[in-house]
Amino acid sequence: MPNRTLWVDYLRSFITVLVVAHHASLAYTTFAYFDTEVYIRSSHPVVDTQRWVGLDIFSGFNDTFFMALMFLIGGLFLVRSISKKGVLAFSLDRLYRLLIPFLLLGTLLMLLAYLPSFYLSKGTFDISGHIADFFTIQAWPVGPPWFLWLLFAFNLAFAVTFPWLQQTYSNWGQRLGRLQKSPFLFFGFWWLLTMFLYVPMAVAVGAETWTGIGPFDFQLSRLFLYSGYFFFGVVMGTIDFNGTLFAKEETIVRQWWVLGLIALLSFGLWVFLPTYLRNWVENGHLPATLGWITYHSLFALSCTASSLVFLSAFKALISKPSGWWDSLSENAYLIYLLHYAFISWSQFLLLDITLSPGLKFIIVFGVALGGSWWLSTWLRKINIIRKYL
Repeated sequence: MPNRTLWVDYLRSFITVLVVAHHASLAYTTFAYFDTEVYIRSSHPVVDTQRWVGLDIFSGFNDTFFMALMFLIGGLFLVRSISKKGVLAFSLDRLYRLLIPFLLLGTLLMLLAYLPSFYLSKGTFDISGHIADFFTIQAWPVGPPWFLWLLFAFNLAFAVTFPWLQQTYSNWGQRLGRLQKSPFLFFGFWWLLTMFLYVPMAVAVGAETWTGIGPFDFQLSRLFLYSGYFFFGVVMGTIDFNGTLFAKEETIVRQWWVLGLIALLSFGLWVFLPTYLRNWVENGHLPATLGWITYHSLFALSCTASSLVFLSAFKALISKPSGWWDSLSENAYLIYLLHYAFISWSQFLLLDITLSPGLKFIIVFGVALGGSWWLSTWLRKINIIRKYL
């Protein structure tokens, strides 16, 4: 892949696989629920009666970091790209690559993905009824492609302001590069940045709050987190992060497993400490606001540590290209777009089959990843799809 960084490409495709696995797990978590009146209010398009708490832990861990890290990766190479193409050509390219696929392909695929939900809600596969319900009662549910329109909005904001902020990005990048030999300071700075971006919004509006108009839906509590990580990626991309912050000889890369332990510990604290925080608040030993700040700060710690460990581990461990991983990277975008229909239909077809929830998860994950990967390779034989997707 010319003009790309191998380990970053492989990390991006790995996170795409995590996204597929994450969605494959959501029908089988203990917190899953289905709203038969308005199915879009459900936790997932299809919810099984067979559950496993292990998938709660798996999906919870993913949720703390993987989309924030995707936005950071989305900003890494943009200064290089806009400097080469210019603002107008860059903006048009983002329009063709992100917004148009989101509106057209995303809508068609979500109509297919949510058809099982319509059946579970209404007891019929009436296509015209489903389409009408999709755009009215369900208010055009966006599904996983929400990432694309929000990434486009961040790209457009970057493009419009780039002529005025180019030097600012460069200056911030140089300051960030000075942390190359200070891994603890780098980690601390990243954690403080994540807390600043996430904690006030999560406390103010609630961590699970979503909002939007039509398909332009997003998680309100994470708007600053995602935009901040995107522009953090932009700043990081102004320097040779591959040869400085994440150089192989640097401590943060050589000791990536230490970050892994920190990530697991911080996630464990985020999972188990709320019970104690709740008791302290109910017994009057801790103000409620401070309890929420502590809880969301642990989320920020888990997000920081997990993001850093995956960046560092992939830099440390990826040294040469692999044929199958190259294929995965080339098809990752379409896998992201295509997988949700495979997920919901597989989960729907397994509803009345008695299997362990873990085995159902494995089957759904395998079908969704394999099916969307195969379909992507077929679709990318079409020139215009290969050019933009």
